[in-house]
Amino acid sequence: MADWDELPLTYRLMMRAYPWRRVSPTPWAPLRRPVTEARIAIVSSAGLYRAGIDRSFGTREGEDVTVRWLPRDVATMRLTMGQTSDAFNRAAVESDQELALPLTRLAELVTLGEVGSVAPHHVSFNGSMLSTGRFLRDSAPEVAQGLSVDQVDAALFVPV
Repeated sequence: MADWDELPLTYRLMMRAYPWRRVSPTPWAPLRRPVTEARIAIVSSAGLYRAGIDRSFGTREGEDVTVRWLPRDVATMRLTMGQTSDAFNRAAVESDQELALPLTRLAELVTLGEVGSVAPHHVSFNGSMLSTGRFLRDSAPEVAQGLSVDQVDAALFVPV
């Protein structure tokens, strides 16, 4: 993400005026087992997808509210980043996809006994979406259902 001062004036003005969604109270769910026994999924806002397998994210900034399901054994270096915001600096993630989908680190935590297991699927969406209401209505239920089917106990959110 760019530093505030690096953003064009139009972006800064839009961000100050944007009607950000406030959710209160926050709908947290208690973790029902110790993290050392929990199944963890990663949810990334990098817009990652498997080129040639998954549909790419839309090219019009902020309009695509869909998600991509990524298998646990996906090779991160083969992922394409569909994050469309021109305010997002892609250099770090392009040099190390683990920054956006830290599968190796999560697997290491399992090996160390710090985490129970890695979920069979992970989720990515384009974080520069402007239609959060559409995302909550159209895509969030799909994510909740998929994570439930995979018996996920907790999600590691990776905002990029």
